[in-house]
Amino acid sequence: MTKDVVVEHGESSKAPLVGPVASGVGRAISVADVFLRFLAIIGTIASAISMGTTNETLPFFTQFIQFEAKYSDLPSFTFFVAANAVVCTYLVLSIPLSIVHIIRPRARYSRVILVFFDAAMLTLLTAGASAAAAIVYLAHKGNVRANWFAICQQFDSFCERISGSLIGSFAAMVLLIMLIFLSAFALARRH
Repeated sequence: MTKDVVVEHGESSKAPLVGPVASGVGRAISVADVFLRFLAIIGTIASAISMGTTNETLPFFTQFIQFEAKYSDLPSFTFFVAANAVVCTYLVLSIPLSIVHIIRPRARYSRVILVFFDAAMLTLLTAGASAAAAIVYLAHKGNVRANWFAICQQFDSFCERISGSLIGSFAAMVLLIMLIFLSAFALARRH
């Protein structure tokens, strides 16, 4: 005795996964999203604090005349600190919305909003980190044609801190790219 399988009009064998498997995958993506946001928060806040507290003073001939290097002397570094602070604030504010996706993995419009703002924050962070990286390069190498001398031989502690602060910012950029891909993958799974 054979059972006939009836396929109704509109059904296909390529129907999207429904049930606990799809819900489990969506929940795993949402948990990874929250985790990556926390890592990006750590990277941006560490970069902002590291750059924002950087200064070094060198004596010159006498104690009355000194050379000082601090982040606020350069607008690119000030922009870098501000960009990291804004992105960090956004990431903190986006955590509750990201947690909603753990509870409701099929939420769609809130994920689209996160993709949009994640991309905007990635742009801001890239601009800040790129501007700071250009100045860090000049601090290390200088530019002979423009008569800009490398200052890192004298201000070694300053240069170590500004270089180190870039690491957290670039790591946060990679994490934001991963967040955008995760959200795009979660949205694509629903179609």
